[in-house]
Amino acid sequence: MNFEWGVFWEYLFRPSSVYLHGLWLTLSISVISQGFGTLLGLFIALARISKHHVLQVPARIFVWGFRGTPLLVQIVFIYTGLAAANIFRFEDINLGFAVLPGNMQAGILALTLNEAAYMAEIIRAGINSVAIGQTEASKSLGMTYGLYMRRIILPQAARVVVPPLGNEFNSMLKNTTLLSVIGVPELLLATQMVTSVTFRVFELYMVVACYYLTLTTLWGFVQQRLETRFGDPATAASRKLGQKGYRRLFGFGQIGEPR
Repeated sequence: MNFEWGVFWEYLFRPSSVYLHGLWLTLSISVISQGFGTLLGLFIALARISKHHVLQVPARIFVWGFRGTPLLVQIVFIYTGLAAANIFRFEDINLGFAVLPGNMQAGILALTLNEAAYMAEIIRAGINSVAIGQTEASKSLGMTYGLYMRRIILPQAARVVVPPLGNEFNSMLKNTTLLSVIGVPELLLATQMVTSVTFRVFELYMVVACYYLTLTTLWGFVQQRLETRFGDPATAASRKLGQKGYRRLFGFGQIGEPR
C-alpha cells in the first residue's frame, strides 16, 4: 500500500473549501436536529405520562415506530418514499440569505423525528425520577399542571437528562453521515467528492475519521462541563474538568471508581 503522508497532512491541516462546507453542514445540521428533537421529545414525553389515552397512545406508537426502525430507512423513506408515493415532495426553499435544499430539509426532519423518540424516553425517565411526593405537594399548594411541571418537576428532571442528552448529541454528530445517501454534502459526502478527483481514498478517509474524532472529543469536554454545571450535585465533584477528565473521556479507570 502506497500511503501518501503529504496528502494526509495537507487535507488534515489545510482542508479545501469542500471539506469546510461539509464540516459546517455537519455541525449546523447536528445542532438544529438535536434542538428540535429535544423540544419535540419533551412534548412526546409529557404525552407519554399523560392520563389521557388520546395523547398517550399516539406518543407510544411514535416512540415504538422510530426506535424500532433503522435511521437510514427513515431517511430514505421520508425523502424518497414520500415523493415516490406522491404524498409529499421536498422542494428547495429560498430563505433570502440562503437556499435550503429539499434533501437537507428531509434529512433534518428525519434526524429530528428519530432523536425525538429517544429523547422522549430519556425525558420521561427524568420526570419519573422525581419523587411523587413533590407532585402531590405542588397540587396541594394549588399549582396548575403547567406551573408545577415548569417550576418543580422539569428543573429536577434536567439533572438526570443532561448526561444522556450529551451522549445523544455525540451520536447525532456521527449520524449525519447517513444523510450522504440522499445527497446532502456533509463531511462524509464531501470526502467522497474529493476522493473522486484525487483518487487518494485511504488518506482522505483517514482525514475525515480524524475530523469526526476531533469533533466528538471536543464535545466530550463540553459535556463534562455541562454535567458539572447542571448534573446531579452528588456526583458533580467527580466530573469537574481537570479532575480525571481525560480518564473519563477515554474510558480509563477501574470498575466502581468515580469518573
